[in-house]
Amino acid sequence: MSFRLGMILPSSSNSRSIGSALAPAISVHHGRVVKRTGDGILIEFRSVVDAVRCSIEVQNGMVERNAGLSLERQILFRVGVHLGDVIEEADGDLMGDGVNIAARLEGICEPGGVCLSEDACRQARDKVIADFVDLGEQSLRNIARSIRTYLIPPAARYDRTTMAGGGGGVAITGGPPRLSIVVLPFANITANPEQEYFVDGVTESLTTDLSRINGSLVIARNTAFTYKGKPIDVKQIGRELNVRYLLEGSVQRAGNRLRVNGQLIDAETGNHLWAERFDKPVTDLFEMQDEIVARLARALDAELTAAEARRSERLVNLDTMDLVFRAMAIVNHGINPASLARARELLEQALTLEPDNISALIGLGWVLCFAV
Repeated sequence: MSFRLGMILPSSSNSRSIGSALAPAISVHHGRVVKRTGDGILIEFRSVVDAVRCSIEVQNGMVERNAGLSLERQILFRVGVHLGDVIEEADGDLMGDGVNIAARLEGICEPGGVCLSEDACRQARDKVIADFVDLGEQSLRNIARSIRTYLIPPAARYDRTTMAGGGGGVAITGGPPRLSIVVLPFANITANPEQEYFVDGVTESLTTDLSRINGSLVIARNTAFTYKGKPIDVKQIGRELNVRYLLEGSVQRAGNRLRVNGQLIDAETGNHLWAERFDKPVTDLFEMQDEIVARLARALDAELTAAEARRSERLVNLDTMDLVFRAMAIVNHGINPASLARARELLEQALTLEPDNISALIGLGWVLCFAV
C-alpha cells in the first residue's frame, strides 16, 4: 500500500519541518514514513482506507493553514495513492511498481487533491465519504500499462469527525481560490468530425496560456476533459473542482471561414461574465489556433481581474489581493493621472498589510512606470 505526497513549496519553506508537522495525522492513520525527498514524502499504510482518510485530513488542514495567505506564501500538496506489491529493502526503503505508480499519480494530481488508482479507489470508495471523479485511463511516465485513475478534487475536504467513522454529513471547508478556472472542452459544432483535433488543441492551448496569468489556478487538461461530451451544470462543476470560473466555447467551420465562441461563467451564480466571438478565414490552422488562443488569453486576463475586483466590492474587510485586483482593474479600465493615483493608493495599502507581496510590488512598479 503506497502513498506519495508531493509538496508545492514557497522557496523559503523547509520541507522537512513541514513533513514533521504532518506526523500526527500520519500516526493516527497508522502510516509509516518510508523516506523524504526534496519535495515529497513516501508513506506506507496498512490499508487504502487509512491512506485516503489521512490524505483528506492533511488537505483539510492545509486549507486552514493557507487561509488569508497570498498565493506566493501558500503551501499546496498533491497526493497519489496506489494499492500494489512493493519490495522492502534491507534499510526499510520500498521499491517496485507499487511505489512508482503512486509517485506518477501524485505527479498528475491537482494541487490540493488526491489521485487514486482504480485498485485503490475500489477499496476506499464505499468506506470513505468523498467524491471520486473518474479521470479515465491515464498513460503514466515509465509505467508500461495505462492506469484508470480517480480524483478526490480539491473541493472535497471533509470535517475530521465525519471521516473518523461511518455516517454523518459532509462539511466542506474553504471556498474556491481566487482566479481559479477550468477550461471546459470546446464543442465541435462543425459537421466534419476531423476538426476535433483542432477544437481540442484550442482547449489545451488555452489551459496552458491561462496558467501563465499571475496568481491563477487552472485545472489540468486531464481533469477538464472528463466533462467532454457530458451535459454541463456549471454550478456542480464549480463545486466539484472548487473553482470560481468556467470557460466554455465552441468552434464552427463553414466553407473557408472559422468561428470560435468563448464564454466566461461565474461558477457560483451561473451568470455569464464575458463573451467573445472570433471570425477568421481559414489559412494555416495551427497559426490560427495560436492567434485565437493568444487573443482569448489576453482578454480573459483583464476580465478575470475585473471579476475579482467586483467580488471585492462586496467585502467589508479587504485583504492584500483584494486591493491588488481593485488597483489592476482600475488601470485596465484606462490609464490617466486620476486612475494611476487611485491604483497607487490601493497598492500602497496592500503593501502596508503585506510588505513582501509580489503581486502588489509588481503592480506598484507598473503604476509608477506608467506615471513617469
